[in-house]
Amino acid sequence: MTKWIEIGTLNDIPVLGSRVVRTASGDIAVFRTSDDEVFALDDRCPHKGGPLSQGIVHNKRVTCPLHNFVIELKSGTAVAPDEGCTRAHPTKVENGVVWLSVQTAVAVPAE
Repeated sequence: MTKWIEIGTLNDIPVLGSRVVRTASGDIAVFRTSDDEVFALDDRCPHKGGPLSQGIVHNKRVTCPLHNFVIELKSGTAVAPDEGCTRAHPTKVENGVVWLSVQTAVAVPAE
């Protein structure tokens, strides 16, 4: 099940920067591009687990601060020649407010 959570305003995220949202399933890095687009990825590089939120945002990509892996913000996929993927999360901006879609656990009754 998915749930939209309000995480702040667009101005709370620096241009070409990020903010971290802590969730029950792990930290999510929320990025803002120079065109004010917002993307969200698990805050973990697929290479060695580096914090993508501390990386450099350029165009619609982020470069991991540990080993310079380049990750597409929209899909979470590494740019060739690098390989790997981190989970991308849907975002939306409405009236300057940023929303993040997160997965919530669904309880399954025991039989």
